[in-house]
Amino acid sequence: MAARRSAIMTGAREMLAEKNLADISLRELSHRVGLAKSNVLRYFDSREAIFLEVFDEEFQAWLADLDGRLGKPRPRKAGYATEVRLATTMAASLVDAELLLRAARLDGRVLERNISGEFAHDFKARAMANVAAVCATRRSPTAVAAARIHGVLRRRGADADRRHVSVLRAHRGRPRRDRRDGFPEPRQRFSDGLRAGLVTWLIGAAAQAEA
Repeated sequence: MAARRSAIMTGAREMLAEKNLADISLRELSHRVGLAKSNVLRYFDSREAIFLEVFDEEFQAWLADLDGRLGKPRPRKAGYATEVRLATTMAASLVDAELLLRAARLDGRVLERNISGEFAHDFKARAMANVAAVCATRRSPTAVAAARIHGVLRRRGADADRRHVSVLRAHRGRPRRDRRDGFPEPRQRFSDGLRAGLVTWLIGAAAQAEA
């Protein structure tokens, strides 16, 4: 059972790396892993439940990567330098977390219909535990930012232009100096916007704590 569940998750990750989530059907996924659709549903509630599991695992991996990038906790610096550093590091790490951002695009309204109440409760509990774990050795700015990131990813997904596969591939295949289409580079635009939002959140939270 564990091997089949792992195979389903692996297949889901592979397909998510190849195409948009909306284009992946449970039937296609079942075919990829060599199981009947009914057998896949023995291990997961639905297609959405599978990709929520992917999201959960990728979020855990992102938190571990973020912890490594931040290094040992440092004393908080004046002038909100700590918050700016954390926002910059978080934005850079999220840009690299391609699969996490893809998995984040599940529509919340669809999820409410296609997963059980028990699964939803378990998923939320694990999400809170994930954030709490990485924040256990950190000061409050990390807790605020990690919780915000998780909430935004789940409620709104990632920036649509940032996640447009064909656009990203086209940009990656061309040197920056040869890009003359007049559009801003999606990866950089996403990173800059995310950093700006995180700086605002973190400085605002720090200011409230100081008040």
